[in-house]
Amino acid sequence: MEDIEICHCNGIMKSEIEKAIRGKNLKTFAEVGEATTAGTVCGGCQEDIETILKDINNQS
Repeated sequence: MEDIEICHCNGIMKSEIEKAIRGKNLKTFAEVGEATTAGTVCGGCQEDIETILKDINNQS
């Protein structure tokens, strides 16, 4: 799967967000922002981050 930039303001890649969610058991957009700075500038990537959270946390 191709890695894509999710947070353009801070240059945060999807793989970085996924690693933080799995490694730190993150559950919310705010927690992802604290762990990675993704979504902390303009918030335009919030929907993408929420989708990644849902995808990872709803896996068995």
